[in-house]
Amino acid sequence: MSVAERSEKRSSICHWLNSKFEVQRYNPEGCEKEGCEKVAGLISTGSCCAFELEFANDKALSKTVNNKISIMVIDDQSVVRQGFVALINTVADMEVIAEGINGQQAIDLYRQHKPDVTLIDLRMPVLAGVEAITAIRREFPEARLIVLTTYDGDEDIYRSLQAGARGYLLKDVFFEELETAIRSVHAGARHIPASIAERLVERMAGSDLTGREMEVLELIVRGQSNKEIGASLSISEATVKSHINNILSKLGVTDRTQAATTALQRGLVHLR
Repeated sequence: MSVAERSEKRSSICHWLNSKFEVQRYNPEGCEKEGCEKVAGLISTGSCCAFELEFANDKALSKTVNNKISIMVIDDQSVVRQGFVALINTVADMEVIAEGINGQQAIDLYRQHKPDVTLIDLRMPVLAGVEAITAIRREFPEARLIVLTTYDGDEDIYRSLQAGARGYLLKDVFFEELETAIRSVHAGARHIPASIAERLVERMAGSDLTGREMEVLELIVRGQSNKEIGASLSISEATVKSHINNILSKLGVTDRTQAATTALQRGLVHLR
């Protein structure tokens, strides 16, 4: 992708975030502070036209000083979950009030505790993270959730943000950034680091696969032949080949193996 094309995609993703996340202000030319008023701008290293939201007014981030931020942590890996819980509870104005191990528990516990901020993993048993986020936001539109996961596939990110997550972090993040993300999301901002938003640029650079193409791609990942895919989907082998050609073109790969690898890397298909 050329510099000009990449710049255009970066601008597009900024506007996408703006429309999806109700960003208060988008200024691609520069971050002009308006006195001490709260300003939400899209920023990144070396550029104001980017991806991580910040607040110019310190009051927006300090309003929680007198009251603890209640947090729920949902992760099926007990060691990881307990580690984050222990770290969060060392912060004077934060308190973990609930823990869960799957998406269904996330929904049930949210109804019970209504935490200020929820940290949630993506791939969990019973019900996955994206489905849980969707359900929680449908019932509680004001819910503030941050995805905290090991998966950085552009499709994982895209689906999570579409579902209503207000932040997306990888589990190897420094705790200081996690703390900042919690405060920002609790204050009403969204926390989307530039590295994560860059993956969204990649997502927007490609063409969307149709529902049928996604079904074919999933069966390719499972190792089925064209004949087996045709039988599974009740379509002809010629139609399967046509779908595969479209898939290869849209993913920018040349064969089935590359298609399967790309699908897994990007989070288009998940192994079960």
